[in-house]
Amino acid sequence: MTRFAQTDVKGPRSLPLEAKRALRIMLIAKHAKGRGELHPEDGTHAVYHCEMRETLEDIGVNLMVADEYSVLFERPNVDFVFPLLNRAGFLNSEMLVPLLCNRLALPYLGASPILRGLSDDKHLTKRAAVARGVPTAPWAVYRRGAPLDPALLPPGDHFVIKPNASSASWGVGDAFDWEGVREAVVALQDEGHDVIVEPFIQGHDIEVSAITLNGEPFILPTQIVEQINPAQLRTYQEKRNLVGGQAYEIRPLEAGVLQRTAETRAREMMREFMPFDYGRFEFRLDIATGEVQFLEVNLNCNLWSRKTISMAARQMGWSHAQLIETILTESLERQGLLQKAFDFVAA
Repeated sequence: MTRFAQTDVKGPRSLPLEAKRALRIMLIAKHAKGRGELHPEDGTHAVYHCEMRETLEDIGVNLMVADEYSVLFERPNVDFVFPLLNRAGFLNSEMLVPLLCNRLALPYLGASPILRGLSDDKHLTKRAAVARGVPTAPWAVYRRGAPLDPALLPPGDHFVIKPNASSASWGVGDAFDWEGVREAVVALQDEGHDVIVEPFIQGHDIEVSAITLNGEPFILPTQIVEQINPAQLRTYQEKRNLVGGQAYEIRPLEAGVLQRTAETRAREMMREFMPFDYGRFEFRLDIATGEVQFLEVNLNCNLWSRKTISMAARQMGWSHAQLIETILTESLERQGLLQKAFDFVAA
């Protein structure tokens, strides 16, 4: 496997005052103009979007806020877009803001549309993992309009069925035989989704968060999501705090073989997606065998202060605002906008 050295961390980066004054930055998110209240369908996502607006305001950037795609149908009077308009109610919506920005030659935070599409398609990311020698559990993909072939189903007696492009476990379900799998696949396809099916692995998730620091991918402290009941599926409602109680605990993964294995495999997957600015690489720990299997990639993952990447940053002594400012500064520098800001001030 290809390896790259972990950048020596020297602390978070600050956006120069010249850039804060000269660069006009637009945050675009579904609930960016909200009051930070729970949403009946999106749950804490609405709280998250409001928090991101307030965080960018506190950082002191020259901020414009939008909540719909139409602001990008013609070029707005901004220099850079901070896109969080995901899960917009149609398939592959995560790709639209980057595509609209590309059409306008407008720089934006995060990976390109083609890489966002690759990461959102769980089947394709698993194909990339296999090509790079990163172990992943067997799976089957059932595209809408293609035959429902039972021969594609991997071996097992318990299966996870979910939309191939879902986030936060939206639409996830399980079944114990082909008839149950078929029923779940048909239901999701009827709602407009391709479907991926995998054997259910009793165990815990391992989450490797990464940002860019000094121009190179930098891994934050890796977390393990320990299920109270390792045989239980984590649901969308649970992840979005739409139900009471929490059947899991997120904590730092102790240094050792598991951590080294997950981080080495995450670094290999990062090579497939650079440059991506920030993201989360997820694995499944099989408690019966100790195997670490690749699950999926979440580029432009949730940056809310109560989610994994922010928790990991705090374990290094970084505040949420410092994490966001570092990610933003690195992306602006990568795309030549910091130099543009200095040139503007000098002129």
